[in-house]
Formats: sequence, structure tokens, C-alpha cells
Amino acid sequence: MKALERRHTDPEGAITSARTLLETVCKHVLDETGIDYDDSADLPALYKAVATKLKIAPSQHTEDAFKRILGGATSVVEGLGSLRKKIGDAHGHGKNAVRPSTRHAQLAVNLAGAMATFIVETWNERSRGQS
Repeated sequence: MKALERRHTDPEGAITSARTLLETVCKHVLDETGIDYDDSADLPALYKAVATKLKIAPSQHTEDAFKRILGGATSVVEGLGSLRKKIGDAHGHGKNAVRPSTRHAQLAVNLAGAMATFIVETWNERSRGQS
């Protein structure tokens, strides 16, 4: 995976790749479930649609612990989208731009990987008829 390979040598690129991974996973699930989305939709909007479909949106749960964890997952996705815009390599930067370090890239890559895995595993269970 590009994001893993770029963590140490290209932190900005790793952050962009991590976000792209999540976007790709979300679009794949939406495609598989037949849910239409705008190609220009941002990552939080895509994730919201996926979370609702997979019943992993915080509002779909009554247990406080699940609501908190799933709310945190939503915050992670929103943060990764925002982080990519601010310090990834997808946009140009001025002379005073913040440059991410290796640890920032590792955090972004690890969080994106964990979220992508959770989405895929949840989709696999749902598509097999499990809860």
C-alpha cells in the first residue's frame, strides 16, 4: 500500500494516500449496496452514507459505549479529510505551511487502515447476513 511505503520518506504523500484509501473503501461499499453518491462528495459525506447503511452511525445505537466509539470513528474520518487538506500533498501550500512529520503520517496511515478494515469487515458481515 502506497501509504505504508511513504510514511517515512514522504509524509505528505502518505497522508494523501491514507485518505484516498478510506474514500475508495467508502465508494466501493456504496457501489456494492447500490447507493448513489456524488463523485465530488467529500470523505465525511461518503462515510456518513456508509455508516448509515452499515448501521455503524452513532445515532443508530443506544448503548453509550458504542455511541462514543462510533462517534470517535466519525471524528477520525472527518479529521483525516481535514488533515489531508491542510498538510497532505493534494493541494498547494504557501511558504508558512505546516509540514507533517513521520509520526503524523504514521498516525494518519494507521487510523485510515483501522477504519478501512472496520468498514470492510462490517460490510462482509452484513453481506453474509450477520449483524
